Amino acid sequence: MLPLSRTQLALFFILLCPVNIIGLWWAVGSPLVMDPNSICRKTKRLAGKQAELCQTEPEIVSEVVKGAKLGVRECQFQFRFRRWNCTSHNKYFGKVLQQDIRETAFVYAITSAGVTHTVTQACSMGELLQCGCEATRSRAPPLPTAGPGADGSKWEWGGCGDDVEFGYEKSKQFMDAKRKKGKSDIRTLIDLHNNEAGRLAVKNYMRTECKCHGLSGSCTLRTCWKKMPHFREVGDRLLERFNGASQVMGGNDGKTLIPVGQNIKPPDKQDLIYSAESPDFCLPNRKTGSLGTRGRICNSTAMDVSGCDLLCCDRGYRDETVVFEENCLCRFHWCCVVQCKKCSIRKELSLCL
Repeated sequence: MLPLSRTQLALFFILLCPVNIIGLWWAVGSPLVMDPNSICRKTKRLAGKQAELCQTEPEIVSEVVKGAKLGVRECQFQFRFRRWNCTSHNKYFGKVLQQDIRETAFVYAITSAGVTHTVTQACSMGELLQCGCEATRSRAPPLPTAGPGADGSKWEWGGCGDDVEFGYEKSKQFMDAKRKKGKSDIRTLIDLHNNEAGRLAVKNYMRTECKCHGLSGSCTLRTCWKKMPHFREVGDRLLERFNGASQVMGGNDGKTLIPVGQNIKPPDKQDLIYSAESPDFCLPNRKTGSLGTRGRICNSTAMDVSGCDLLCCDRGYRDETVVFEENCLCRFHWCCVVQCKKCSIRKELSLCL
């Protein structure tokens, strides 16, 4: 494993092996990521469909890498104010992902969603020979009372719709795999469930976009197509699922999952699930993957997870004044230069003790 710079964006890359549900590869800035073929060469434990992708469709593997990076960036955005902030520190992140906690559930879901989104987008942009725009001839029109023709105007499917089915299948092919049945069955079921929840957060929320056609700006005919949700929407939706994640345990048959607690409805396919309680992430702990929250910036007036009371674990905080420079008074000069001045900005920060 190549060493990582702490300033580099860490990439969570999922590769499947017979014993564990996933293996972790952290290689941002290394040839392992820059050259997807090297991932296939160095990974001897790839099984079945994954090995086939490496051999026959390396350009798909490249999009998988981009999707994993997209998922990690979104994880870091969504968790930026939490005690565990989806840290890019490779050793600590790996420890977190070895636990069946709700944070791991989110990472599995968001990276699977990222791969689905990136592969699908590459199809629409014409960057992959194996796919293109969605085939709309077989798509049934929506009901007259809803959708693009609700106002009585004529419309038809056209344009370049996102072929989310292709992205979904490639994500499933690479992120999931058949496992040897044994002691890891419950963990496998949990991880595969969360992978699917991530993919459905993209697939089930496609939106319809339309363009008007007609004389003098009229809209006598509209051409419509399906587009994926913006990935920030996907992250927001999965964070809601994270907040409402369900704790489960294995059934007696070793093949089913049942919710923990009485009178709790079973989670559906879009819910996130976990089996173990999360550590509090307050103090550094190599075993659990916690970096602690000492020195983290908090909000002294907020009452939510970003507030100093929660983020600092009741240890208190200190105020510090920071002065930094930023561009200001920018002006555009023809043609084509933007010139800015440097302004000193003083900012008051609250830091966890």
